Amino acid sequence: MFEPELLTRVAVAAHLSVRSLREAFRRHLDATPTGYPSRVRPARAHADLLAASAGRGRVAAVAARWGFVQPGRFAAAYRAAYGRLPHEALREDRG
Repeated sequence: MFEPELLTRVAVAAHLSVRSLREAFRRHLDATPTGYPSRVRPARAHADLLAASAGRGRVAAVAARWGFVQPGRFAAAYRAAYGRLPHEALREDRG
């Protein structure tokens, strides 16, 4: 997700070297700067799906909000993380 140029800009803005930024991610988030978004985006999408009511196009809107351009990739990432498909979270009984 982070392109090398963006990673460098983030490091400069944080007054760190790229190596120090990577180490800080590992130490505090147990992830790399490039791996962190792939862990967080499905989790945030999951929270949005659980908070939403079922409706046409809702899964696609949530996927797009969290940067998943291809619905198939979103479904695969979601299933890998949660063991079910995104639309199943919308149908979950919340009562």
